[in-house]
Amino acid sequence: MLTMNEDLEGALKTYLQLLEEEEYFEAHEVLEEAWHPLRLNNHPLKNLAKGLINGAITFEHIKRKRDNAGIKAKRVIASYERHKYLCTDEIEYAEAFKKACEKIEALKIKHAEVFDVLVSR
Repeated sequence: MLTMNEDLEGALKTYLQLLEEEEYFEAHEVLEEAWHPLRLNNHPLKNLAKGLINGAITFEHIKRKRDNAGIKAKRVIASYERHKYLCTDEIEYAEAFKKACEKIEALKIKHAEVFDVLVSR
């Protein structure tokens, strides 16, 4: 049986791969599964993980091009924006978390027309 930490590490790796493949909903699902034990155990990384989960779903809204996708994306990205400061060199799996945050930031730049106020160049 895998430990919570092994599940988190694997989920982060899979999350990154799915983001690269623009499979945002699936990325959200994978990390959400690893997030549940974090939340239940009040783990210090629960909010950062939740922010990344919402980061992925943000880009699913944009990908689906539904009515009000930009408004929904801005609303959902707020959780990521609120918690991204938790990504520091001192946390467990810092490298994987940093790569995930960097990918979300790159996606924000790619979709700057939606996130103009959040993207600094």
